[in-house]
Amino acid sequence: MISKNKIKQLQQFHQKKQRDAHSVFFIEGAKLVEEALQSDFIIREIYATESWIKKNSHIQSLITQAADEELKKISLLKTVPEVWALVEQKKTTFPHHQTGLILVLDNIQDPGNMGSILRTADWFGISHIVCSPDCVDIYNPKVVQASMGAIFRVSVHISNISEYIPQSKLPVFGAFLEGKNIFTEHIPQNAIIVMGNEGKGISESVTKHINTKIHIPSFASGKGSESLNVSVATAIICAEYRRKNAGV
Repeated sequence: MISKNKIKQLQQFHQKKQRDAHSVFFIEGAKLVEEALQSDFIIREIYATESWIKKNSHIQSLITQAADEELKKISLLKTVPEVWALVEQKKTTFPHHQTGLILVLDNIQDPGNMGSILRTADWFGISHIVCSPDCVDIYNPKVVQASMGAIFRVSVHISNISEYIPQSKLPVFGAFLEGKNIFTEHIPQNAIIVMGNEGKGISESVTKHINTKIHIPSFASGKGSESLNVSVATAIICAEYRRKNAGV
């Protein structure tokens, strides 16, 4: 059972201000909780139905049994989850990892896009993402849900990217509406790729640090769409990067 006061306390974490003040975020549903339990993230509290607890009897601590009505009050999902957990945030400011592909995100605002990019990075074995401070909160509940557990496997670093990029000493590619064709341009194994804001693209302050502008050509007959969704574009670029570096 969850007390009324505890429910009010947990509901506060729906707000970014409270999540950051306590350095926590919350996850909902069996899949995300299972992913968290298998990761190196620290889980502070778990609230679950009796049936979930019985199926996970190996977890001896942290769990409070909760009724569906109680879980409904702390959940943001349309369907009441059988388990809800509070997890400690894990943020760093600068990745010391300087090999492989590093994705740099400049002012990505949509939670669904951010979550999808995390999921894409996880799929293509990209371990590090650097986000500008004005990106959507990576612990936004919609980001966490859309990541499908990737948030526990991909390291996300919040940094001033205009300062980070020059320090990296890696070749820097940026996705633009015009530039070199991604399907013919070689991207080396160790590189940075910058993806920009959904509406404005890559900011001027970051553009000046980019060595090579790349774009994904359209094959539409006639006018066609003006651009691709940033998460879709990221997936195409990551796939092409892996294809070009297969076996390296």
